[in-house]
Amino acid sequence: MRDLKNKVAWITGAGSGIGAGAALALAGAGMRLVLSGRREAELNKVAAQVVAAGGQARVAVLDVADADAAQAVADGIAAQEGRLDVLLNSAGLNIKARNWQHLQRAAWDEVLNIDLNGTFYTCHAVLPMMRAQRDGLIINVSSWAGRHVSAMTGPAYSAAKFGVNAMTESLNIEEGRHGIRATAMCPGEVATPILDKRPIPVSAEDRARMVQSDDCGELVLFLARLPAHVCINDVTISPTWNRGYVAQAATIPA
Repeated sequence: MRDLKNKVAWITGAGSGIGAGAALALAGAGMRLVLSGRREAELNKVAAQVVAAGGQARVAVLDVADADAAQAVADGIAAQEGRLDVLLNSAGLNIKARNWQHLQRAAWDEVLNIDLNGTFYTCHAVLPMMRAQRDGLIINVSSWAGRHVSAMTGPAYSAAKFGVNAMTESLNIEEGRHGIRATAMCPGEVATPILDKRPIPVSAEDRARMVQSDDCGELVLFLARLPAHVCINDVTISPTWNRGYVAQAATIPA
């Protein structure tokens, strides 16, 4: 497994959820972090946790839907950190009125601009640096919804995450020759703030049974530690108590 001390990771969506969990895991392995997201106060809290634990982190506020801003952060990393070893695209959202009978065009655009376009913008921005290094790992947080279409997540989110999966594999096709690896990480239900946007509220009991942010952070750390000649193209992580499976199992005769 690779030694990550003093290597550099850029995490989007780092203020909460999977991004925050990954930040703490990677910092614990000695990585220097650049934390991005739209909420500066939340990013500062995560950075303070990293520093309190002996790690290094700086905040670069970013709306990933702004392509020029994403490029500016990447350029700043090249100038200040001098390299980039891991890009974790964890920024993402969904809307409450997500199904066809309620979905508005502006809401569709919001989901696609953050979840798909934003992921593209950051990947596009870091590729020249990683090509020059002939090394780099990109982890794009997709979703169970990027593999299995369901009404629960809605058409915009599913379309975005299917797109993330396809885009991630295209990186491996074209950029593997430059030493760049890309992983589509496809979580099932994770107990993160995105659940607050569900049309049907999720109980505390159900949240406790889900995958937790720290679990995803440990998976990101595992991927980052793999040797450079290994590419995990995609990985699915889901709760043992999977609510979709529970519903299916209920239809099986005793």
